[in-house]
Amino acid sequence: MHITQLNRECLLHLFSFLDKSSRKSLGQTCQRLLEVFQDPSLWSLLSFHSPVELKKDNFLLGAALKYLSICWHSSRVKVCNIEDWMKSSFQKDICSKHENTVNEFLLQVCNRCPNLLSLTLSGCGHVTDYYLTLLLKCCPNLKILKLENCVRITDQTLEAVTHYGGSLHTLHVDFCRNITHTGLEKVRKKHPSVMLKAEKSASMIPDCKPEEKLVLERMRRKFVQQ
Repeated sequence: MHITQLNRECLLHLFSFLDKSSRKSLGQTCQRLLEVFQDPSLWSLLSFHSPVELKKDNFLLGAALKYLSICWHSSRVKVCNIEDWMKSSFQKDICSKHENTVNEFLLQVCNRCPNLLSLTLSGCGHVTDYYLTLLLKCCPNLKILKLENCVRITDQTLEAVTHYGGSLHTLHVDFCRNITHTGLEKVRKKHPSVMLKAEKSASMIPDCKPEEKLVLERMRRKFVQQ
């Protein structure tokens, strides 16, 4: 029996075991398999491991998407996390090639994926409050938001959670150095039912100019000693 003689349910089950690129390759072999590749039920979960993957044409982004994960674990993440005014020309050049990639992808999610339930971002150093606020507005059913090592995120995202995160039951903002205790307490006060986790975030030194950072570090050390 040829693969195309299988019924649609069997083909969908087969496709479910393949990664995005393999699904795309198989879908290009004939019209019947292309239709299976384009079936929304295959694309309720998407996981990416680098910004480059977001630009590939090997997945479908639509209303069926429920779970999205973009976790970037690379030496380049360290470059993204450096404060802009401290980056060398070489480091700025590295960032310029991908700094808008995740934000632009999140914009597509806002426009196409209103039923998103879970979003995980890790190592996405260029993601900003604006796009997360927009996503919270456009995806009112979002229940889980996990942010790790997203250094551009500030209390503005936490403020957006208090306004638009009515469906959230889990919020993680780990190692996000521009999050403050004040912002976290506001979320706890307005949404006490949310499972809030903020490992290290409010205890880290926030972005600031070098001379300001020195003052903040002295204040932090004095506070710890007390």
